[in-house]
Amino acid sequence: MEKKLQEYAKLLIEVGLDLQKGQTLLIQSPVECARFARLCATAAYDAGCREVVMSWSDDALNRERYLRADSAVFDEVPEWRKRFFNDYAAQGVPRLVIDATDPETLKGVDSDRIIRAQRVSGKELEYYYHVYMNNDAPWCIAAVPIPSWAKKVFPGVSEDEAMRRLWDAIFETVRITGDGTAVEKWKAHLALLEERKNKLNALRFKSLRYTNSLGTDLTIELPEGHLWAAGNGATPKGQPFVANMPTEEIFTAPHRLGINGVVYAALPLVDNGNIIDKFHFVIRDGKIVESHAETGEEFLKAAYTVDEGASYFGEVALVPYDSPISNQGILYYNTLFDENARCHLAFGEAYPECLEGGNDMSRDELKAHGLNWSINHVDFMVGTADLSIVGTTHDGKEIPVFVNGNFAL
Repeated sequence: MEKKLQEYAKLLIEVGLDLQKGQTLLIQSPVECARFARLCATAAYDAGCREVVMSWSDDALNRERYLRADSAVFDEVPEWRKRFFNDYAAQGVPRLVIDATDPETLKGVDSDRIIRAQRVSGKELEYYYHVYMNNDAPWCIAAVPIPSWAKKVFPGVSEDEAMRRLWDAIFETVRITGDGTAVEKWKAHLALLEERKNKLNALRFKSLRYTNSLGTDLTIELPEGHLWAAGNGATPKGQPFVANMPTEEIFTAPHRLGINGVVYAALPLVDNGNIIDKFHFVIRDGKIVESHAETGEEFLKAAYTVDEGASYFGEVALVPYDSPISNQGILYYNTLFDENARCHLAFGEAYPECLEGGNDMSRDELKAHGLNWSINHVDFMVGTADLSIVGTTHDGKEIPVFVNGNFAL
């Protein structure tokens, strides 16, 4: 176990961030994951890191805050917090996020408090979010188990057994076996994603049509000059990084006004500490005009009404149904994993890298080219075993992209 943990930490530093000698590293971690965060810090210093800066969080205290803090708290961001995150973003500091949270940590919290906190955070930390969304600095999100999450994923077993199973599952998704070969395995995996990305970029689709037996029938127009991206990116200075570990997706941006039809979620969504399940959207001219959810409808509507752009779409991502995470048959209740098990869409902000020259464009220029902006970006899973995706080229040719849930190209 110790060898696997050390290999995992080294993988995140060397492949997830490609941390360079002399760089400062910002690690954001729950206090429950302190042991692993320290291993990441050690790996960073081994790579020549100038300084590791920690930002800790706590599920239990965060829940207490949302339930009991003065209402005014959710309309402000303390000056120290703004300075901390915006200043490190301005320096281009690489950012490692250790993702581990109870999927229902904010169950029962007033959704108004959540949405107000999102709005003010999006405004006051806009520069910080922009730097990493625009790939101006390396960033990587990875996960380790905590008991509350593990018990949700593996109910009916002891806490120790649930933690063991979740560790094993996560190690499998990030190709950790304890023999020191994870870095080489990741290089091969990223090469496969690059090959698929290049095939899609060569086709220059005008639109994609999604259909399946859940009831999804959705046409997605792609903007002129759109680019498909894989899980690995690079900063303007050429420093490579892998934003999500694990990653199995190829993704691009839709035209913000070019989506029409209905889409059904294939898996539950965990957003802001609440589970949203069995939901669908009706979309006209790119905008969500109707939604229904059997569980968590209040929180679903809060997510796509946090600002004007949240009701439009920012990402189209392709993940084969027959893929390593999907084949585990595990519902993780964590988007980092569940989005890499199925094709997914995201409402909210688009990634500028998904447009030719997008990283050098202003927000108004991106919008003029069809890309969406929002303080939110929420991925939800739409892939099924019978999903069909047909691409239409600019000359009207129809090409199967997905047949029975898997790549047909």
